[in-house]
Amino acid sequence: MSTQDELPPLRQVIRELGLTARKSLGQNFLLDFNLTRRIARAAGPLEGVTVVEVGPGPGGLTRALLLEGATRVVAIEKDQRFLPALNAIAALHPGRLDIIAADAREVDFGRLERSSPARIVANLPYSVGTPLLISWLKSDPWPPWFDRMVLMFQREVAERIVASPGGKDYGRLAVLSQWRTSPRILMTLPAQAFTPRPKVNSALVELVPKPQPQPPCDVNALERITAAAFGQRRKMLRSALRQIAPDSEAVLESLGIDPKARAEELTVDAFCRLANALGPGTSTKARPASSVRNP
Repeated sequence: MSTQDELPPLRQVIRELGLTARKSLGQNFLLDFNLTRRIARAAGPLEGVTVVEVGPGPGGLTRALLLEGATRVVAIEKDQRFLPALNAIAALHPGRLDIIAADAREVDFGRLERSSPARIVANLPYSVGTPLLISWLKSDPWPPWFDRMVLMFQREVAERIVASPGGKDYGRLAVLSQWRTSPRILMTLPAQAFTPRPKVNSALVELVPKPQPQPPCDVNALERITAAAFGQRRKMLRSALRQIAPDSEAVLESLGIDPKARAEELTVDAFCRLANALGPGTSTKARPASSVRNP
């Protein structure tokens, strides 16, 4: 397989098109073709696979995915400045690259035209990484339309995804991720690998969906319970959950959970049992997810 395509180096493309990364959109370019090829290989094998990529920017990872054998790439890019660079890639690979000029947060991913299997592979813009991940974790029906996600996050977000109970990184994101998928960090990338250089390192995370997450529970109820519990993580659970259930102490005791425990002490299994006990639609006062710190 070729080690390079017929397009100019990415730095040249960016220079010729006058492109710059916009901090307001959380953009950081990964220009090292060896690194983008490593990411594409980590997401493989890609033969026969439709890859959905969010935030391709000038197309460094897009080019690597196509060179590594992806049958088709669906690239979703909000910033129209990058469309000429992406169109040049599409011209080199006829019929293999579809470009959707849209905000990924407004895309109905379940209705995208794609073959099976489909896979999400992306160097996510920092500003939308966590909300997009949560939306994919809440996909309905489950098992979802993708066979795995391979996503680049800030290192601290990656650590929250794989965190174990008892630590400061364990929170809502860990519970949702680990209930519905098996997540692991594949590699870390130093800040200097990106342009412009961010203040933090990054990490590539693989999340493989579990066919039947255990124990079964309603994902919206689970999100509501974890939002309330971790939104007031310094409080005992009996206090943090009172906004959802006035009799929270009795509910916790009935499940064998210490009402004086704090959210980070509970396992994923315990949160699922709580979600089943309190049920969907129980909460009328829980804080919206966007107000929760340390998801």
